[in-house]
Amino acid sequence: QAAAGARARGASRIVGVDINKEKFTKGEVMGMTDFINPKDLSRPVHEEIKELTDGGVDYSFECSGNLDVLREAFLSTHDGWGLTVILGIHPSPRLMPFHPMELFDGRRITGSVFGDFKGKTQLPHFAEECMRGVINLDEFITHELPFSKINEAFQLLIEGKSLRCVLKL
Repeated sequence: QAAAGARARGASRIVGVDINKEKFTKGEVMGMTDFINPKDLSRPVHEEIKELTDGGVDYSFECSGNLDVLREAFLSTHDGWGLTVILGIHPSPRLMPFHPMELFDGRRITGSVFGDFKGKTQLPHFAEECMRGVINLDEFITHELPFSKINEAFQLLIEGKSLRCVLKL
């Protein structure tokens, strides 16, 4: 979803990071141009991204709810202007893994719920983009299950194997 949003906003390069190789094909459809599997690296992800992008990305999006991933996303941004957006739901009450001085080089971090989408004023434009094919909502649905398998649907989400699951009554 972050990749599709970045593509819709005109991003020229979109780097996807995931340990699930099956997501890379889906990511390409969503607009990702580069893919990194941390399990294939001998160094931290942020070092790979900084080299790949000549200093870091302008924006990073943490979507997993994992504080270690959040730290890597933050360190992957460009010194001076990089922005990290927290999208993932963090289940534990742990503190964020940053030293306050790491924010003094110009990088920023913020959180977002529903992409800061304003339903009342932005929904008509969003609907138009969906109808014109700018945003393809079908690409976000990875599974369809009967409602009786709701627990399986949640498990797929928890395991990172599903983006969205449609439950049928």
